[in-house]
Amino acid sequence: MSRYTPHSEAFTGPAKKSLGQNFLHERGVVDRIVLAIAPRPGDRIVEIGPGQGAMTFPLLERHGALTAIEFDRDLLAPLAAQASAYGNLTLVHANVLDVDLGGLAVGAPIRLVGNLPYNLSSPILFHALAHAASIVDMHFMLQKEVVERMAAGPGSKVYGRLSVMLQAYCDVTALFTVGPGAFRPPPKVDSAVVRLRPRPTDTIMIDDHARFAAIVRAAFGQRRKTLRNALGALMDAGEIASAGVDPQTRAEQLSVADFVRLGNLSPAT
Repeated sequence: MSRYTPHSEAFTGPAKKSLGQNFLHERGVVDRIVLAIAPRPGDRIVEIGPGQGAMTFPLLERHGALTAIEFDRDLLAPLAAQASAYGNLTLVHANVLDVDLGGLAVGAPIRLVGNLPYNLSSPILFHALAHAASIVDMHFMLQKEVVERMAAGPGSKVYGRLSVMLQAYCDVTALFTVGPGAFRPPPKVDSAVVRLRPRPTDTIMIDDHARFAAIVRAAFGQRRKTLRNALGALMDAGEIASAGVDPQTRAEQLSVADFVRLGNLSPAT
């Protein structure tokens, strides 16, 4: 039977609004997340933002070792003190955007987990994406609306830059929704858990990653414009057509494969 109890006296401070903190406390949700992660012997698990340890301690108890990146200095001592009852916790005091995730994967790729702050979710996702070659998979709790954008397909109202950039490099699977009552304080929106599995490098087929990113950014920068107009600074209508894409369509109608073909066109000289 689990020794972990979600309401520990080690944590008495309120959540800090300035850091976007909403602490997960509902054990049933935690158990579903741990089950989805399914830690295996030899895994190198890295948690982003352990907070008050709602996921940290059950993962430690299940797996025995964990690295956690926490920005809030006030949480470090309570986390370290309570973690000793469950396993070996390595704490990294830092903003995750400043952490070289690849450096944590020396010797073995990492598995990322975390309840991400809503105000930093997209920057953290793009930061993780930049280190995708060092990551086995990612299990994140995010605002439900963000997860819907991540997993959306062409033609959807929420399909956009985030959808294309993530799906170009990862398999994205929305797992389940979590209501506000699972957090303290409760947020004003629903949350959701998502799984991202980076694709093998030899299957991505993107020749120039910077150019691909620039084209996706420009295409969705003014999404009401046709591609002919949105991409005018990067390529002309003839080049767009040469990739098998109608220059008169809009970005939300293109598949990820369409964007890859556009990105792989040699820039005009």
